[in-house]
Amino acid sequence: MTISRRKLIEPQITPFYHVINRCVRRAYLCGDDPYNGKNYQHRRGWIVNKIKQLATVFCIDICAYAVMSNHYHLVLKIDIEQQQKLTPLEVISRWLQLFSGHPIAVEYLKEGQIAAEKQQALSTLVAEWQQRLGCISWFMRCLNEEIARKANKEDQCKGAFWEGRFKSQALLDEKALLSCMMYVDLNPIRAGVTPSLEQSDFTSTTYSRISPSKVLL
Repeated sequence: MTISRRKLIEPQITPFYHVINRCVRRAYLCGDDPYNGKNYQHRRGWIVNKIKQLATVFCIDICAYAVMSNHYHLVLKIDIEQQQKLTPLEVISRWLQLFSGHPIAVEYLKEGQIAAEKQQALSTLVAEWQQRLGCISWFMRCLNEEIARKANKEDQCKGAFWEGRFKSQALLDEKALLSCMMYVDLNPIRAGVTPSLEQSDFTSTTYSRISPSKVLL
């Protein structure tokens, strides 16, 4: 029996989580597919670019990541303090970067104010969106749905692209966090994809990220 995501991800206990998602189809997510001879290397860029874009919208930091041939790893930190400090205008501006906005929210964003009879509806929307901006499940939904749509279009097929819900593991202390970040960064080396960290593309070792000292604060 599956466990509710709310029970697996509890920011009040720890803001750090290791997340994994894997393809369901035999066709590769990235790299060379030995079955059909096609190369999907460009899909790595899709994932990395989307991760970076989502990190600017959600109150979620990317501590580490690695994009492999048929799966990817993320180490995420929910920034509860940033989430709680968002103003209604900031919440709406961020959310509308991802989804079509409710007419009331669009009006407020455009005019900077709203009629009194619409205020309660606006407050309800803002509260819901603010909660989602600190939610790993919504972060992953935005990431996985876009990649699945693009991959299905490229493969000229329909159906599930990911094997199921993403897997998440809470990182409860500093040792677990650092160990997991090293595990993620070293994943391509263990898989024989690259001989060294310096040559490891599409991992957090080759892109800027928050430093371990900042992560642990």
